Amino acid sequence: MKTIEDFVASALQTVDELFPWDLEEALQKNPDLLLLDIREPYEFDAMHIRGAINVPRGILETACDYDYEETRPELVEAREREIVVICRSGKRSVLAADIMQQMGYRKVRSLKTGMRGWSDYDQEMVNAAGEPVDEDSAIDYFTPRLRPEQLSKKGTSPA
Repeated sequence: MKTIEDFVASALQTVDELFPWDLEEALQKNPDLLLLDIREPYEFDAMHIRGAINVPRGILETACDYDYEETRPELVEAREREIVVICRSGKRSVLAADIMQQMGYRKVRSLKTGMRGWSDYDQEMVNAAGEPVDEDSAIDYFTPRLRPEQLSKKGTSPA
């Protein structure tokens, strides 16, 4: 049985990642850089990088092709454009970038450490209204809140 870590490790065989400080530099060098945030809409609305577009992971494939209700023409036509895929921690974005490469996207990378890392690097984030999110709110938002039943039992494997 594979875990998410196994899938991410496999995807990292072909997907390049960049750190938040590299993304900051890339944004300065390339104003045409497409930021693709694949988190769920409620996550995106809470805070995101200014200028990012939101296409949730669950509809990514249909958003990347014509003839679907989820089609995002800007994304369909970006196969030769530099794209950075963003999620909360950098795992979903690696998986999404891998799928996008299989769909013909040639310049797609993943933000290593995701929005958590972007926040830790003290970079600007905005909410759904485009207003800056304060650092304390970001820290609180990105603090994990796992319930006991969500934690693995040491010495056991999932059924």
